Amino acid sequence: MITTLLLSLALMAALFLLLFAAVALVQDKRLFTSAPKDIQAAVQPKPERFAGQQVLGWLLLVFAVACYPAAFIIGAREGADQGFGFWQFFLRFFLMLMLNKAFDVAFFDWYLLCRSRFFPRYFPETEKLLGPHLFGYNRKEHLLHVVLFIPACLLMAWLATVAF
Repeated sequence: MITTLLLSLALMAALFLLLFAAVALVQDKRLFTSAPKDIQAAVQPKPERFAGQQVLGWLLLVFAVACYPAAFIIGAREGADQGFGFWQFFLRFFLMLMLNKAFDVAFFDWYLLCRSRFFPRYFPETEKLLGPHLFGYNRKEHLLHVVLFIPACLLMAWLATVAF
């Protein structure tokens, strides 16, 4: 269970790094497709604040994305070492994804989007558009993700039992 929680924390850190790199460094409008439509429309291109800002952002994005399969591979390997069966793998992977989703909803949606000045810090033109009224704007997307977690975790559990 400790490994599952630590891997979940690693996924949360990777998700935050992904968001930070996209918003603060890359600042490419194409990376904001999950934001509300009016915020996407309001976002304006920004000049680099320092040389190599976007290159650093893209490198961090690639690293953050690579952390996801790495966390699941580590979880599978450690689970195999512990003698996990199919359902133990499934539960580990499902918990990792659900804890990451809870972090997404609670920290990103509720706090960063609705209550903090994180986005206006980098995109001042969005300040008047943000606020508590946005919480839950993407609930259908979140629910779809949770539903898709089930077959994804079944597949990963099967792969873990076969591969390890």
